[in-house]
Formats: sequence, structure tokens, C-alpha cells
Amino acid sequence: MLNSNRITPKNIAMLGSLPPLRALSSYCFAFSLSMSEFCNIEFISFKKIYPSFLYPGGDLKDDDTFPIIDNPRIMVRRRLTWYNPLTWIVEGLSGHGDLLHAQWWTPFLGLAYLVIFIGFKLRGKPVIITIHNVLSHEKMSVHKVVSGVLFKLCDHFIVHSLINERQIKRYFNIPSDRISIIPHGPLDFQVQGNINRQTVRDEFGFKPHDKVILLFGAIRPYKGVDTALNAFQRVIKQSPEARLLIAGKLWEKWDRYEEMIRCFDISGYVRKHLGYIPTNEVGKFFLASDLVILPYHHFDSQSGVGAAALAFRKPMIVTETGGLPEFVADRFYVVPPNDPDALAEKIITCINDPARLARMSEEAEKIADGISWDAIALKTLSVYRKVILAKRAAREK
Repeated sequence: MLNSNRITPKNIAMLGSLPPLRALSSYCFAFSLSMSEFCNIEFISFKKIYPSFLYPGGDLKDDDTFPIIDNPRIMVRRRLTWYNPLTWIVEGLSGHGDLLHAQWWTPFLGLAYLVIFIGFKLRGKPVIITIHNVLSHEKMSVHKVVSGVLFKLCDHFIVHSLINERQIKRYFNIPSDRISIIPHGPLDFQVQGNINRQTVRDEFGFKPHDKVILLFGAIRPYKGVDTALNAFQRVIKQSPEARLLIAGKLWEKWDRYEEMIRCFDISGYVRKHLGYIPTNEVGKFFLASDLVILPYHHFDSQSGVGAAALAFRKPMIVTETGGLPEFVADRFYVVPPNDPDALAEKIITCINDPARLARMSEEAEKIADGISWDAIALKTLSVYRKVILAKRAAREK
């Protein structure tokens, strides 16, 4: 019998997005670097990833503040365009990897992915897919339809949490032996050690005694901004030194949230940065904060915001949805969705107890260490070996 540990692929083709594109680039950047310790990476990325009309405000500007990929074991090809099927065909038929590992998150790329998958399958190369969103955040039925077609071409599936495993079994009838759970790692590359916390807080206009609660990430209906504001107006009544820092690109109109702020009479306690936060600016928001909240109404995966908070070892309060509870060590910090009373109670308990916040930071560090990118890379290599062995066994029958 072959020793699976000796069947480590030397060359991997990856499909997803890399900087300066935004999309899923933070994850793909960190993941590619971790895998390059063991394999040569041929990354198939996009030159033009979405049509502007699909993106809020038509804003598709690249983010040139990402760290530069300067790694001899990572070759990046940015030739895919959403409007040119020829680029899909070329990549599907010319990739040199022993297998294709695709990152899947949006149905708008479904046709391009389908063509590339077929190209690899025609050449007898396995296709592994990491599913970042089993279901659409906005509950679009097209996401499930497109995913169902793509998944028929995949040899193995990687998801980030136990709930994702249950979902892929339920909605797509994927057997357990073809699914692996590998978590989303902390986004450590966003941490910059030369930034002073109080200097950053001064820039935001926070005083030393202010207790800053951060709500970070794209402003979308499911993110629970309304729940956060409702909870915060209760927090202020008991902790007037609390401040709410909201930062992220608008994916919906802000009007109703502004009206809530006005009605709750909390405008003097809320700081807003309603635009895309460049990668080199992300650290300032987490560094300035004392507590991070993820009050999502619904969610089916793990969160890039949560992964960033872990990188900064930040205390978190999350809702009982998707893989969010896996970001905290104690269920005490998990609250029901759409429950401003419960959220307010936990926020007040945390920000008024410095010892508790310190303990939460230590717990965040342990969680981050447990899902390090080295550990993720080793688990992923195990999946590669399993798939290659299965492919060989099938050929020998």
C-alpha cells in the first residue's frame, strides 16, 4: 500500500482572487503564502472580476495597499476577465498544477469556474473546492443553483465550520467522506507592529478613558447594524464613556441607520467611516477598539472580520449564527441574533471589567494559535493526498 505522506503534490493550481483585487483576496493571500511552504503555487486570478453594475455604487477600485507577494514559489496569473470566455478556456486547459484548488464564494463567477473546472477534469486532474458561502448571505436562490452545478465536478469539499458541513450535506447531498472542515485562519498580515494605540485613538478623537466598541466590515442588511445601534443606545445609559466605531463599505442605504442614531440621540457617541477601508488602514480600527461585536442576523460561514479580530487578539461578542461562535472561547459571549437587550447586557459586562477584557484577549490568542495558517496548510495537504490516492485507486480498478 502506498504511504499517503509520500504523495505530496509538488504543484498546485489555485483559483480565486489575489491583490490588488478585493473580493476574497485577504483569505487567498494568507492561504497561498501558507501553502507555498510545501508546494509550488500557480494562482489563477482575475484581471477584471465583476461588472461594475453588480457592485454597490459601481465602485470596483483595486486595493494597492496589500503587502506585495514576493515569493518564488507563488506564480500569479491575472488573465481572467468576467466578460471573455476565451480566458476561462485557456486557464482551464493550460494550468500545470497536479490538482486545482478553487475558492468559491459568489454565483457571479459560476460560468467562468465551470469552464475552468471542465478544463482540468478533461485532463484528468482532481478539483478541490473550498466553499466560503454554502448559501448566499442575501439568500439568493441562484447561488444554490449555480453551486449545485459546479459541485458535480468537484472531487472534495472544504468548509470552514461544522454548520457548513451540515449544510452541504443537507442542500447538496455530499457524503461525509468527501468533506473536510478546515477553519478560516487569522489575518495576521494586517497587524502592523509600528502603530501606537493611543496615537491611533487620538486620530479618531477618542479620549484615554473612552471604551470603544468596533462594528467593522461591509454594511449589509444581514450584518445587524440596526441591532448594534439599538443595543448601543441602552449601553450609553449605563456606560456614558462607551463609543461605537462603525467602519465599512455601504452595500445598502445608510438613511435608516442615521434615523436610528438621531432617534436614539446617540450621534455624539458614534463614529462613522462609511467607505471601503484599505488594507493598510484596517489595523488602526482594531487597534483603537476595546471590544469587537459581530451582531449578524444570519450567517452561514466564518467571518473575515472575526479572523481579523483574532489576529489583533481582540475580545469579541458574536451572535449564535454560522461559525461565529467558534471565534470565542466561552459561550457567555454568544448572544441570540436580533436581540439588542442581550447584546447590550454583554457589552456592558465586558467594557466595565478590564480584567475580563484582558482574559478575553488571552483566549483570542489561544484560538488564533489553534487555527494558525501552518495548521491549516498541513490539514489541506492531508486533503490533497487523500484526493490523489483516491484518483489513483480509481484508475487502477
